[in-house]
Amino acid sequence: MEVFIILALILAGLLLFIVEVFLIPGISIAGIASAICLLYANYYAFDTLGPVAGFITLIASALSCVVIIVWFMRSKTMDKLSLKKTLDYKIDPLKGIRIRIGDKGTTITRLALIGNANINGNIIEVRSADGLIDENTPVYVERVVGGTVIVRTFDQW
Repeated sequence: MEVFIILALILAGLLLFIVEVFLIPGISIAGIASAICLLYANYYAFDTLGPVAGFITLIASALSCVVIIVWFMRSKTMDKLSLKKTLDYKIDPLKGIRIRIGDKGTTITRLALIGNANINGNIIEVRSADGLIDENTPVYVERVVGGTVIVRTFDQW
C-alpha cells in the first residue's frame, strides 16, 4: 500500500509538473502542488520504507523531472508558441509630398532642432541645421536625408 501511495504522489507531482512546464509557465499553483507532491512522496518513502527506498524514490523523481525538462526542450514547444514575425514596415513621412532642395517655407512651431514647418503648402516635421529657430521664421530646405527634411533660416524672404 505504501508503494502505491508513493507512486500515486510521484505521478501526481509529475503530471502537475508537466502542466506547469507546458501549460502554465511561471510559478503557479500547479508548480507549488507539484513540488509538494514530489517532496511528500520522498518524505513518505524515507519515513515508511527506509533510507534505501527513500533514495531510490528521490533519484527516480529527480530523473523524471530532468527527463520532462529535456523532453520539453527537444519538443520545440517554445518555437510553436513564439512569435516569428518581424515588423519591417517603415513610415515614410514624405509620401505624396514633393519636397526639393531649395524649397522655401515658414516654421509653424519653434524648432528646437525638430519642429513643424509649412513648406509648399504642406505642414511637415523638419529638423533645424542652425540650432534653435523661432516660429514664423522663413526657412529653406537644405537637404533631405532618409525622410527627414533639414532646413536653415532664410534671410532674404
